[in-house]
Amino acid sequence: MKSREQEYKEIFIAEALEYYDALSRHISELEKAPKDEKILAEIFRLLHNLKANAKAIGFINISDVSHKLETAFGLIRNKELAFSDNVVNVLFDGIDLLGEMITNIDNPNYKETSNEVLLRNLDVIIESADGAMPTAENGPLEVTKVQREFTAKNLSLSELIYIQIKKLDHMMNLVGELIIDRDRILSISKDLDNPDLISVSSHLYRITDELQFSVMDARLVNVGSLFNKFPRIVRDIAVAENKQIHLDITGQDIQIDRNILQIITDSLLHLMRNAITHGIENPEVRTKKGKPASGNVWLSAQNDRDMVNIKLRDDGKGIDLNEIKSAIVRQNYLSADVVKDLRDNEVLSYIFEPGFSLAKEITEFSGRGVGLDVVKNAIDSIGGRVHVDSQQGKGTTFTMHLPTSIAVKGALLFEVAGGFFAIPLMHTDSVVSLPKNRLHEVGDMLVADIMNETISIVYLDELLNAPEGMMQLGNKNILKGDEQNIIIVTYNNRKLGLIVDKLLRQQDIVIKPLNKPVDNIDIYGGVTLLGTGKVCLVLDVPAITRYFIGKR
Repeated sequence: MKSREQEYKEIFIAEALEYYDALSRHISELEKAPKDEKILAEIFRLLHNLKANAKAIGFINISDVSHKLETAFGLIRNKELAFSDNVVNVLFDGIDLLGEMITNIDNPNYKETSNEVLLRNLDVIIESADGAMPTAENGPLEVTKVQREFTAKNLSLSELIYIQIKKLDHMMNLVGELIIDRDRILSISKDLDNPDLISVSSHLYRITDELQFSVMDARLVNVGSLFNKFPRIVRDIAVAENKQIHLDITGQDIQIDRNILQIITDSLLHLMRNAITHGIENPEVRTKKGKPASGNVWLSAQNDRDMVNIKLRDDGKGIDLNEIKSAIVRQNYLSADVVKDLRDNEVLSYIFEPGFSLAKEITEFSGRGVGLDVVKNAIDSIGGRVHVDSQQGKGTTFTMHLPTSIAVKGALLFEVAGGFFAIPLMHTDSVVSLPKNRLHEVGDMLVADIMNETISIVYLDELLNAPEGMMQLGNKNILKGDEQNIIIVTYNNRKLGLIVDKLLRQQDIVIKPLNKPVDNIDIYGGVTLLGTGKVCLVLDVPAITRYFIGKR
């Protein structure tokens, strides 16, 4: 497998050669129309980008030559240097030199021995800046004696192609359909016990896995493509809020599905605004608290198995839990008696409820009725999770747990009352087995102490199949057998236990939308087909969790 550095280098070379082709074309056009400002602007832009990209990846010589050419074309663009024959020849040679250097990046035998005259000529025309033959003070232009083998245009095509994201989306959907049929074929081959068919279906399984990986890999982009926009954003918000902010960014080279990055863009921007507006104190307040006048914000990304975690942390005032409790009661989410018994993580979860806000004033960047529920809904839509931790006086951390793919998701399969169901692994915390006597009836719900936490427990058979108005969720006598298989799911800082009849296995599934009339049932998030051809409903953990808010 190629290293990340090698991939970056190959991408740079492919893009740089495309820049070279465009530069060669544009300078030929400019020779015929030396006053065409659009051509000059495009040449200047290409050289500027090539200079920056080469410097970023460590090819300093290419960056230096690009910079000299950029300067020369800038002078021509500003009418400080005439596009004369003498100048044209030097610029043509300079662009050819770029092509030669780019082509020979991986050539250990390439030596830039013939470039001294050309580089001096570039310096001379830049210093003269009048288009005439330079004076003795600058020295005359020298003839470049070496014919460059590169131009004598070894024609080659770029190894980099650009694909519209909608085409990759279509390919991903086709791979999803193929996975469903693959699992079906594999199941049939085992039932028929045909060695040849089993061998072919096993090979199909491997090929489909590789195809899925390849398509998913083609959709990956660096999170840096988003992260690197934030220094300017942070600066603008800080100026508007009269605050001093230092931003630290890490993990820009972590890769993630392009669609997922696009979907969470607004969410990350919203969290950044909140961190600076509500989290970081004013300089004078920070100084009084013994903190540096400048607030700190950390934006990071890291891989976590088949997920990507994006964290936004600040060293501001943190979230006041008592203030949130008061707002919960004031905004009629829960009664005061219920609120006082909530765990800290449950209290924090309410900041993601629709309409919930602690903003006391409207500024350019906050307090306009758009809350953190927008963030949660966006992350829910891709099967991710958002988690918040906060220490009053020390700061707050928001963590987005994001899947690597939207179309194909890992899931836990199980049975309830003879039906097949799935829960995305993203929302699966753990699986436990408890005797019935460990479950306790509290009001109209069951609860259990699991790993030092009191967790509400739901019997899925009763939730899914009991007639309307006849559910007995708080009656443990309706449970089958003594040992209960419980899947602990997590969503928005809350945990819920789901009792199932039989645990099956973990499996990658392709989730398809439901058709009418079941498409409007909140607790179902989609459907998939198993290898046996059986329909498997995918449970919507966020919807189920929201249904039981406040029932403990």
